[in-house]
Amino acid sequence: MLDYQGRTELLKDDITNGSVSLRIRDIRPSDEGLYVCLFQSLTFFQDASVLLQVEGLGSGPDISVEGHQDGGIKVVCRSSRWYPQPEAQWRDLQGQFLPSASENISQAAGGLFQTEIAIVITEESNQKVSCCVRNPCVNQERESAIYIADLFFPRVSPWVVALVVILALVIALALYCIWTQRRAKETLQTHMKNQKGILLTEMEHENERLQSELAKQKDLEIKIQIKASKRIIIWRYTSLIKLEGC
Repeated sequence: MLDYQGRTELLKDDITNGSVSLRIRDIRPSDEGLYVCLFQSLTFFQDASVLLQVEGLGSGPDISVEGHQDGGIKVVCRSSRWYPQPEAQWRDLQGQFLPSASENISQAAGGLFQTEIAIVITEESNQKVSCCVRNPCVNQERESAIYIADLFFPRVSPWVVALVVILALVIALALYCIWTQRRAKETLQTHMKNQKGILLTEMEHENERLQSELAKQKDLEIKIQIKASKRIIIWRYTSLIKLEGC
């Protein structure tokens, strides 16, 4: 019974009339349960029981703006010290339910619940919303509202758009120039390679022709020398015959 030490008090002022009260301070979720009251004497015995249900109405919802997300503004609602587990939701001006971007309900060490729900508000949607946290057992709720002015919504400046377009055109032009220069370089290299091949072929043909002409010229010189030798021999032979005749 250490959990109740210093938190309970038995009120016996009206005990002679058969009435005794139990006062519990600093109520906790763990105090929930069945309590039995017993009256007993030598001639009398009677007991009674009561079921204690703990219900906690938590703190008022705390709404905060967390920044820009998905083209809108992320708004988070937090509330704590609820029991049992509460229900939390976003509503528009007409009280209609709005879907949450995220929801997290957790239980603290003391048994009380805390909730956190988020929503992304866009300029085209509801700019004024309310966060409602409700205790389903007693049907009681706490609510807070927030309004997001137009100036807080992210907008793209026309100058930024123009700058992005110009930058994209400059990058595209630079890429085109690089591609053109590379293509021209490849074309020039291919042309030079082809010209080199043609020149080598022509040089080979010219070399073969010169070698052929040289061979022909050598054959002609040999023939001329042979003819000259024959003439000398004939002349000498004729001269010799003439000398013999004399």
